[in-house]
Amino acid sequence: MRRIKYDGLTFEPYIGNDRITARIKEIGQQITEEYRGRRPLLVCVLNGAFPFAADLFREIDTDAEIAFIKLSSYEGTGSTGVVKEIMGLTADITGRSVIIVEDIVDTGNTIEKLISDLSSRNPAEIKVATLLFKPEALQKDVKPDYVGFEIPKKFIIGFGLDLDGLARNLPDIWMLSPECENNAAE
Repeated sequence: MRRIKYDGLTFEPYIGNDRITARIKEIGQQITEEYRGRRPLLVCVLNGAFPFAADLFREIDTDAEIAFIKLSSYEGTGSTGVVKEIMGLTADITGRSVIIVEDIVDTGNTIEKLISDLSSRNPAEIKVATLLFKPEALQKDVKPDYVGFEIPKKFIIGFGLDLDGLARNLPDIWMLSPECENNAAE
């Protein structure tokens, strides 16, 4: 089995790019049908959601716009529990259909805060599209509207997801190997 290493941690293949691409195409078709003629605004959460948002945006076959916001809540392999806004949304979303595009929803802290912040700006609606969803890790009452893949409570990298800024450019998604998890738990 092929493995890669980052910062002394070993990762194994988890979801291949062909599956990722096929699933993004399906989500794009679903959004196209739901929003035909309505011009939704996709709000990409940087940096991690950038690859997913770019591919998803190209798969939507109706008028749509895209904007960006940058939040941070991770250090290393874990969430800090504190969501920091690093770059705010400049687009006027009053009366707009907004689709937040996230790389991963795990604890739900980031997405709950973002939904709350954007709701105060009077959009017509807010939906959430996420490439990955960890239902076992969820601590908040949020449920994404569009989910690429439900995954277990494991640390992953690739396709936008990073380890201290590294591995975002990997075309596939990789999972921390079980022996690394066991060593970290000891």
